[in-house]
Amino acid sequence: MIPKGFLFSTVEAAIKKPGRKDLALIYSEVEANIAGTFTTNKVKAAPVKLDIKKIRSGRGQAILINSGNANACTGKKGMKDAVDMISLVADSLNIKPSLVYVCSTGVIGTPMPIERIRPRISELADNLGRSAIGDVAEAIMTTDTFPKIVKKKVKMGNKVGCIVGICKGAGMICPDMATMLCFIMTDIAVNQKTLDKTLINAVKKSFNRITIDGDRSTNDAALIMANGMLGNPQITEKSGAYPAFKKALHELTLDLSKLIVKDGEGASKFIEIEVRGARSEADAEKAAFTVANSNLVKTAIYGNDANWGRIMAALGYSGIALKEEKIDIYFGKVRIVNKGVSTGKDKEAGKALRGKDIKIIIDLHIGGSSAKVLTCDLTEEYIRVNAAYRT
Repeated sequence: MIPKGFLFSTVEAAIKKPGRKDLALIYSEVEANIAGTFTTNKVKAAPVKLDIKKIRSGRGQAILINSGNANACTGKKGMKDAVDMISLVADSLNIKPSLVYVCSTGVIGTPMPIERIRPRISELADNLGRSAIGDVAEAIMTTDTFPKIVKKKVKMGNKVGCIVGICKGAGMICPDMATMLCFIMTDIAVNQKTLDKTLINAVKKSFNRITIDGDRSTNDAALIMANGMLGNPQITEKSGAYPAFKKALHELTLDLSKLIVKDGEGASKFIEIEVRGARSEADAEKAAFTVANSNLVKTAIYGNDANWGRIMAALGYSGIALKEEKIDIYFGKVRIVNKGVSTGKDKEAGKALRGKDIKIIIDLHIGGSSAKVLTCDLTEEYIRVNAAYRT
């Protein structure tokens, strides 16, 4: 199930380790409406800087992605290399450079090996096909252990549209995405402003609600292209078909974000932290992230240790409004803290941590707002992966 009019290709350009495809192209046979969100890190990679300017036009047709090199902190040469990559794709596809976007992921500070990339661009253009989307999902991986693809069908009157998303990410994942690249394609006709707003809202409740290690990247981006080849009347927020499109996009980004967390570097457990009863959604989100980013909490969960005191401590320094004597904490269905003190059910709570999917509920009991954050545990393998990243 691939959206109409989208083609894909990959090649090995020796950017990463030999024998691994590391250069990919996504192409729409017609110009498409495009929207995107990018890293909030003040240190931005050259491709991100270019794409942020270009996205203002709201139009796109091709996306070139490389893995193995971030092209970040590479100065004027890095910017020139990114511009050259765009020009090479535009020439090979016979389209305007303004319709080509470029994304990079990998090691920061290393010059882009443009001399290896330049001769492979025409090969990408010549080998475009509908079946290579899985190869693209693999080619953009860095420390990921599996490719991430999610597909959704959407009924548009008497037609059935398709939305497909691929992403990469396993480390440096924190609020506002981070070392996370996501590419979404749909054949549904969607107004550009509507597309932009819907993507922003979807990302806010999915990719911006996950954390692996608290680090933010220089390169993260989420792009969506809607080429309209389904032939449906263009969707706006006032369209009867809009709720179905919005729901499908939100579900797709949430499913992709869950795959990223489950593939967290060295992760052995998937953890959902829900904060309820906060005075505001902002407070609930801040509290959930503070707990999710606590290395003491993450290591305790890895060890099946129901150390609720670490959660209480994290809540205390989170900076949100709270009353200690009102806090309840649940590990799974086991209430381990009632009104700020232990229920004595440490052994039962420890059993709830033995599975692969862990749910922690924190009820502050001072308001009506809530938020969920997804994370994973912290293991020895995370240290091994990152200690050897450049070797």
